[in-house]
Amino acid sequence: MWQGVFDLTIWGHVLAALALTHVTIASVTIYLHRHQAHRSLDLHPAASHFFRFWLWLTTGIVTKEWVAVHRKHHAHCETADDPHSPQVEGLPKLLWGGAFLYRREAAKTETLRKYGHGTPDDWLERSLYGRHSWLGISLMLAIDLILFGPAGAVIWLVQMVWIPFWAAGVINGVGHYWGYRNFEPADASCNICPVGILIGGEELHNNHHAFPSSAKLSIKPWEFDIGWVYIRLLQALGLARVKRVAPRPVVVAEKDTIDKETVAAVIASRLHVLASYARDVIKPTLAEESRRLGRGYRRLLRRARRALLRDTRLIAPQERQQLELALGLSQRLRIVYEYRQALQEVWARSATTHDALIKNLQAWCARAEASGIQALHEFARRLRGYALQT
Repeated sequence: MWQGVFDLTIWGHVLAALALTHVTIASVTIYLHRHQAHRSLDLHPAASHFFRFWLWLTTGIVTKEWVAVHRKHHAHCETADDPHSPQVEGLPKLLWGGAFLYRREAAKTETLRKYGHGTPDDWLERSLYGRHSWLGISLMLAIDLILFGPAGAVIWLVQMVWIPFWAAGVINGVGHYWGYRNFEPADASCNICPVGILIGGEELHNNHHAFPSSAKLSIKPWEFDIGWVYIRLLQALGLARVKRVAPRPVVVAEKDTIDKETVAAVIASRLHVLASYARDVIKPTLAEESRRLGRGYRRLLRRARRALLRDTRLIAPQERQQLELALGLSQRLRIVYEYRQALQEVWARSATTHDALIKNLQAWCARAEASGIQALHEFARRLRGYALQT
């Protein structure tokens, strides 16, 4: 019986399947996601076309469709207009049927028109990749059978379900339902795992929603984004150019004057600012109040912790009730919570002039320093030192 060009052991076939699917994952995260959807890097035409060709072979994905659905997800995240939110559809539906939700949205002409701009529209896309997506995956089946014999059919099946499950199911489902959060954007995104290898770095989904236009998905020192490693290798070979990465806050200790640079730095790093506020102001205050109020109130305060940190649009009715009870118990906790809301309002006013932003931030810092709460005072002093990256 024909065993294929490569006569491998069972484990050899497993490794071959993992290698082939990993190339597909890399193609999705580098080409579709970071390059096409968010324009966080430029790719050399040779690299761009390799990824496009490989995705045609292994998934049948049409670039314009994928990009349009993903951009709409960011524009309407966790709402009824989100093409794939587990907060709306439920986690099981996303995990096992995410690919069907993707296909449903990709079939909408209005979605493609509004969100699919800037994607490839050359002869190959119009005449082959976009028109005959079935031909690519059929060709991949033939290649797998030639290379691996009958085992190639199993490897091909693995390739066919890999992206629908891991991308449409796990990233879009689990990534908006379970995990840890470094930042508090106005959505339910979570980092599934700090080590992003299996899904090409897309495991760091909360980081991505915090900074969608960043080519690098890892933020913390202990996080690893293998997709970023590949991008740096492509960059070293002259096949990629990184355009944007997430801002890193710079705090100058001796800087005491709030000026245009301070405001620009605070706004650019606003999710870092809120994360710092949660770590350095809210959490210490919550711990102090738990000790002060005693054991009988600790459970209530612990339950209110999540609502204290999250965007108000994401707080469930039961959490909101617990939050109000906690704020009613502690005047200090209410003060630091209200100051957090007021800080967000500083940059939420999109029509505000630079001079007004400076004035508003100066006023916020002055009130915080005079609040009588040491953690809030120290945070405001640090906020004055924010500067732009050089």
